[in-house]
Amino acid sequence: MQYTKGSLGRIFLVKFENNDILISNLSRLAKKERIKAAAMIFIGALRQGDLVTGPKKPVIPPEPNKLFFKDGWEVMGMGTLFTNTKGPQIHIHASMGKKDKVLTGCVRGDSKVFLVIEAIVLELKGVKAQKDIDPATGLNLLKII
Repeated sequence: MQYTKGSLGRIFLVKFENNDILISNLSRLAKKERIKAAAMIFIGALRQGDLVTGPKKPVIPPEPNKLFFKDGWEVMGMGTLFTNTKGPQIHIHASMGKKDKVLTGCVRGDSKVFLVIEAIVLELKGVKAQKDIDPATGLNLLKII
């Protein structure tokens, strides 16, 4: 285990609107406000998008089990944001439901908001961390520095 400590900085209340692309809009907020590290929680709905629901097999490097969802799903989730030389690196996990079906996984790509997502973004100040590609896994992993 590794850790670093810091404190809370600014707190942002964010309303993502119908058809907003969740990750790219969050990235734009981070750039505009110069957020280097943050945690977020959110509730709302996603119209469509990409989700990784674990690895196909538990091996390293993992092969992601990807799926596409559509037609509007209720969603709640949480995520982290750490900035490196390439810009904001966003990692969001969510659980979503539609009728009697439930999906849980890592939200990816151009996942679109349906109606609204309400989010609280908590800036983390003083943490010494970033995200970088881990050579062993090929994944963009948290690195405590």
